Amino acid sequence: MRNIMGTGPAREIIMPIVQMAIFVAGAGALCSVIMIILATLFQGSGADHLLQSTQGVGIFAYTVGNLPQVLIDGMTIGFVYAAIALGYTMVYGVLQFINFAHSEIFAIGAFAGVESLIALNAVGSLAKAGTIGSFGYFGLALLIGMAVAGGTAVFVERVAYRPLRNSPKLVPLISAIGVSFALQDIIRLTESLTTGQFYRVIPTFGNFDDRLTLFTIGSKAIDIQVKSLVVILAAVTMLVALNYLVKATKVGKAIRAVSQDPNTAALLGIGVNGVISLTFLVGGSLGGAAGVMYALKFTRIDPFVGFMPGIKAFAAAVLGGIGNLTGALLGGIVLGMIESFAGAYLGTFTQGAFGAEYKDMVAFLILILVIIFRPNGLLGENLSQKA
Repeated sequence: MRNIMGTGPAREIIMPIVQMAIFVAGAGALCSVIMIILATLFQGSGADHLLQSTQGVGIFAYTVGNLPQVLIDGMTIGFVYAAIALGYTMVYGVLQFINFAHSEIFAIGAFAGVESLIALNAVGSLAKAGTIGSFGYFGLALLIGMAVAGGTAVFVERVAYRPLRNSPKLVPLISAIGVSFALQDIIRLTESLTTGQFYRVIPTFGNFDDRLTLFTIGSKAIDIQVKSLVVILAAVTMLVALNYLVKATKVGKAIRAVSQDPNTAALLGIGVNGVISLTFLVGGSLGGAAGVMYALKFTRIDPFVGFMPGIKAFAAAVLGGIGNLTGALLGGIVLGMIESFAGAYLGTFTQGAFGAEYKDMVAFLILILVIIFRPNGLLGENLSQKA
């Protein structure tokens, strides 16, 4: 395997792409097999008869026919969760505590990106942009979201976490929760003073809402929205870049050295404070980018938009193995797949008793089971390679 993927920097680019493909294929195949088994068992049930009477198709054919679309949706949201989860993982890997303010860093990045697009739309720039120009403006919004979120994360580390670095672990955790609420109110105050609105909708521009047909199954077309494809490609690019940074550069070696033993790293001439600030910058930037991608996918944001994605991303990091970059990626994809499958099929199998609104419950129940039987997560803590 090492010879096939090459050695050195090239391997650190190819390896995460191969891992992503394996994780997506594995999680998708496992969820699909479970759904097919359930559909087989439910043939002849009340749910089957209900589908036949309302849609003219049995539960097995309905389940199999929707699998490709559900897989695409799960992969899209899974990559967003993975991008957010990496921020939790990097901070935990270096400082050994959970930065619960990361969800608000995500929200700040989302607002920065959306407000920049709204400003461009107000002066008519988005309306004049062609296809390439639209992607360029979205890329600009992504960079703005990353810059603002990364800068905020560095500021938070300097003000709220660094003075408490030698305190008991519970103290910075409480500080992180306080920072989380403070950032929520700062977003609300800023939006109130500047726009007077708490809910912001990303402008419609370019061809992001168009659907591209991937293939057809009989008469059913399996397609994907352009914006979902953009989210996937952007997330994959960032995840590969992060893996390269951490594992194939001197900066990455410094980050890993500080994560293992900050005192020894300082004796070797590594600026521990600078490395920690850089870790927050990178993690915050990833969170900000994920916020802009989330806004593009779901169109509307508010000051509390980071809460649920942040909780899910933290769950993804724990599911994969907190402190493990590869584990965060796996956890995000698995959680996205579970959420997508539960949202698509839960109401069908229960005849509407449990609708898509219960998909979060299913995802977290599975997380609890994983933690009970494998407390270190699916891949465990990787102490030698953690962020």
